[in-house]
Amino acid sequence: MNGSTEHPLHETLLHDALHAHVRESGGDAAGASLVGLADGALRVARRRQWLARTGVGVAAVAVVATAWVTVADGATPRAHVVQPAAVDGTGNTGKAAPVSLLPVTSSTEQACTEGSGGYTVHATANQPAFCVRADRARGMTDVRVTSAKAEKSTTDGTWQVEVTLSPADRTRFAALTGSIAGAPAPRNGFAIIIDGKLWGRPSVASSITGGRFEIVGAYVGDLTSATAHDLAHRLDPGK
Repeated sequence: MNGSTEHPLHETLLHDALHAHVRESGGDAAGASLVGLADGALRVARRRQWLARTGVGVAAVAVVATAWVTVADGATPRAHVVQPAAVDGTGNTGKAAPVSLLPVTSSTEQACTEGSGGYTVHATANQPAFCVRADRARGMTDVRVTSAKAEKSTTDGTWQVEVTLSPADRTRFAALTGSIAGAPAPRNGFAIIIDGKLWGRPSVASSITGGRFEIVGAYVGDLTSATAHDLAHRLDPGK
């Protein structure tokens, strides 16, 4: 068979079952929507199969996910439709996660209280919990990195993500790190915030002019190979 007539069994059975259900129920508006979803899913399945055969592999196919909602007896079944963001040929959304680099103002040995505005570093088997507070007004927000690479440290073998900033942000970063370098701990450090979560709090001894820094986790050794590669992928849409 060729790619235009053969399609996966699961999607075909779902497609036919929904059509039959709509015919039996009289073909109301909700039924028409379900038929449209089934037709769309079948077209997507055919497209994915054709791409796999032609060597494209897992390419840019926008899949419509449906989550069924339980309804009371006698009510019309409904499907909640989730439309993922469009993807490019790499499977990436094409938009990197923004980073905030904020000067640390305090670090106390306890979890942050709700609504305090701090970032909690959760306790581990060997380390206590901390509440880290940072100065957003003096920091760099919505930073888009030019590259991010997961790698193992040559010093202790732990996983880290090496981040490179754009030329414009390198200048800002040099000024930021230079302004906190002479402060006593913990105010000589900066918080690395991604998606509202603290990913690192490195301290600096002098201005960092090269536009590069490493993310190692809230505690050194926090990152695994999987989390380091996932974070690098989220920061760098070119991967």
